[in-house]
Amino acid sequence: MKSLPQQPLSLIERACLIGHIIAMAFGLAGLLYVLPRPDLIASLPPIGIQFFQWSMGQGGVGYIILGAAAVALYLARVLGWQRMLLFFLPSVGLSLGSELLGTSTGFPFGHYHYLSGLGYKVAGLVPFTIPLSWFYMGAVCYLLVMVGLERLNLPGLLRQAGAVVGGAVLLMAWDLVLDPAMSQTSLPFWEFEEIGEFFGMPYRNLSGWVATGMVFMSVAALLWRGQRLNLTRSQLTVPVIVYLVNFAFGAAITVFSLDPGFLVPTMMSVAIGVLPAVLLWAIAPTEAPKAEPAETEPLNAPPLEVVAK
Repeated sequence: MKSLPQQPLSLIERACLIGHIIAMAFGLAGLLYVLPRPDLIASLPPIGIQFFQWSMGQGGVGYIILGAAAVALYLARVLGWQRMLLFFLPSVGLSLGSELLGTSTGFPFGHYHYLSGLGYKVAGLVPFTIPLSWFYMGAVCYLLVMVGLERLNLPGLLRQAGAVVGGAVLLMAWDLVLDPAMSQTSLPFWEFEEIGEFFGMPYRNLSGWVATGMVFMSVAALLWRGQRLNLTRSQLTVPVIVYLVNFAFGAAITVFSLDPGFLVPTMMSVAIGVLPAVLLWAIAPTEAPKAEPAETEPLNAPPLEVVAK
């Protein structure tokens, strides 16, 4: 399927991406600077207090929706609407199923439940924004690894398997800073109901992230039929930016809101997530592969003639 025209799709995509980044920046400012200063909040005019309360309550919903919209439009622009939907549907559907199972039974992430702040809860358990975050972060992780493996000219099946495993690991690496930031600060969005062995997180939470990512990425890879992406480094700019700013959001909250011990999972996230993501972007080709020249008749071939009998 042909990619879509640059305009106006790219303008809407860019606006969503900028809005995604700004929403996270405002969230960081509120969580790290304003919220710890109740005197500052009390000094605000009534409309300022209302805006702050609204932004703290709806900011998480806004930045996730904008991120999902930006990545969906990006995929549609560079790969076409069909392949975007063939990733969006399994990633949202299967991750939602995994989260519903997790919040109901404790498998595969451990026993936990969601609090308020991330929007309407499906079946009263999982905010609708959660599978959207699985989609947009899963997509950028999968694309970065797939394009990197294409540079190695691996056989198709091995390339797909590597992209699924590598993409799921990049996704889990992001969770190393996301989970502490969202569950152990003064304004949590979810809570574990058990004492986690790994900085408050159960080890099975990490394996659950890898497993969930591998499942929906495998389905998407099958639906994409192993087609090469042939994306250039400039076309991977959006995925690497999305990965880095979402890492920075979680890492900033984790490092500045929690005790120094949380530098360990943060540095692990850098080692197995951030550095590989940047490297994969850097080794992507600067130019798209040239199409094979079409076969033509020799220049000295005699003209075709119609002979009447």
